[in-house]
Amino acid sequence: MKKYLPILSWAPQYNKGMLASDLTAAVIVTIMLIPQSLAYALLAGLPAEVGLYASILPLIAYAVFGTSRTLAVGPVAVVSLMTAAAAGAVATQGTELYLSAAITLAFLSGLMLTLMGILKLGFLANFLSHPVISGFISASGLIIAASQVGQVLGIPMSGHNLLELGRSFIDQISKIHWITVAIGCSALLFLHWVRRDLKAMLIRLGLSTGTADLVAKAGPVFAVIATTVVTWGFDLQQQGVSVVGALPGGLPSLMLPEFDLGLWQQLWVPALLISIVGFVESVSVAQTLAAKRRQRITPNQELIGLGTANLGSTFSGGFPVTGGFSRSVVNFDAGAETPAAGAYTAVGIALVTLFLTPLIMYLPKATLAATIIVAVLSLVDLGALKRTWHYSRSDFYALLATLITTLASGVELGILVGVGLSLALFIYDTSRPHSALVGLVPGTEHFRNIQRFKVVTDPRVAVLRIDESLYFANARFLEDTIYDLVAEAPQLTDLILMCPAVNHIDASALESLEAINARLFDAGVTLHLAEVKGPVMDQLGRSQFPAQLSGRVFLTTFAAWHELTSHSLHQ
Repeated sequence: MKKYLPILSWAPQYNKGMLASDLTAAVIVTIMLIPQSLAYALLAGLPAEVGLYASILPLIAYAVFGTSRTLAVGPVAVVSLMTAAAAGAVATQGTELYLSAAITLAFLSGLMLTLMGILKLGFLANFLSHPVISGFISASGLIIAASQVGQVLGIPMSGHNLLELGRSFIDQISKIHWITVAIGCSALLFLHWVRRDLKAMLIRLGLSTGTADLVAKAGPVFAVIATTVVTWGFDLQQQGVSVVGALPGGLPSLMLPEFDLGLWQQLWVPALLISIVGFVESVSVAQTLAAKRRQRITPNQELIGLGTANLGSTFSGGFPVTGGFSRSVVNFDAGAETPAAGAYTAVGIALVTLFLTPLIMYLPKATLAATIIVAVLSLVDLGALKRTWHYSRSDFYALLATLITTLASGVELGILVGVGLSLALFIYDTSRPHSALVGLVPGTEHFRNIQRFKVVTDPRVAVLRIDESLYFANARFLEDTIYDLVAEAPQLTDLILMCPAVNHIDASALESLEAINARLFDAGVTLHLAEVKGPVMDQLGRSQFPAQLSGRVFLTTFAAWHELTSHSLHQ
């Protein structure tokens, strides 16, 4: 049962020390999560209280089914933006259908993640390469920041990509509300100063590094309190400052998703993308933090943990959630020992929902927008373009395509283009497998590229090293390479295929090997294999190829070289 209910692995050993650590972390994360949950709900185009609803049951569900001891689950910026894009495609913000679409997205995402976990499909996330994720996150950060400029300036802006937001900004620029600008820009400057300088200042004043870091991370709470008090004290909402307004008190009522097949057909692709992006982001954070404590997470069980968290968000009227980077780091640094810290955080958010929502009424939306902008701009890493360009051109093109497409067309098309281009470039690269003619390094049993090293060669015996697995996309390329080699070596009598990097040979590649063997035999050249891995040899053993092979399969390339060159000398 521990495999499917990870709570059983730590709950029996739970003690007072763990309780104290988890409660401390929960208090700190709760303070941090309050403004974030409100801000990310608004980013998703939903009422602010929906962010609180999405921060209760999901945290409890993850505490039961998740394997990370310190991952903090809840609303996050990128998933909120993807929710806004997907729900906005089927309904208008502020309508009941829009809220239903967001809840349905959480439901579909929860179902998909849970089913993927049960079927052990965590490997699917590997199709999102790091450059694609980097380009997607950077572009999403820029779009999110741009989408919040309107709130900071007090003007209505709409759009799901940079072009739409830019046009909206130009159309509305004459309507800037200067009191809102004062509040929003003050919050921006304060939060920027907190992120950059507050920690160092507190350390100089004598606080410990850990305490100073935690206080600095709680900076948004200070901005929320200050601007709320100012707005209430000067009655600024009557002067046009947009505020969160009255929030319904009490815990959320039990909700069910829309069982509308037409709506599901419109949302299943966005839900799948939200699931995969959320899983990749969450697992990356969880693995990083687990490694620091020499702990382990189970990716497939993480799928179930995140899936049940999203189902919990559904039933409490929330929207898609996942593990957040900044909150998880704070949770870790605050000393969280077990997932119970997340459950205690859920209790804290529930208490806020029950008793403190009247205090949020005068919170300016410009402050929440400033909180989002400062948070998401830290995700933007345009320097990755330069680094990737120097290291791998194919990865650079995938990153650039993802970045530009996301900025110009939105998050869904951006990530689809990035994944598609990554796979296409991978197939192209592996369709032209690297191979090298190698020779014997004098005085050793090692073989190296004749273009790079001074090696011993023999005009009658050629050794061709294959540096890729062989499959349908590169089988014909291998044939052409070998035929060109034989055509340029009239004295050749033996060809050794050196296969230490070949991990798989599919049916198409097997057919090519059979054709190569037959054509070389007709040309008077004997084909040999060397250093074939056991699983590959087992695979070949299930065919007629070993019996048809004109030469032999040698354990080592040196053994093949020694025997064949000695034989050629005797001739």
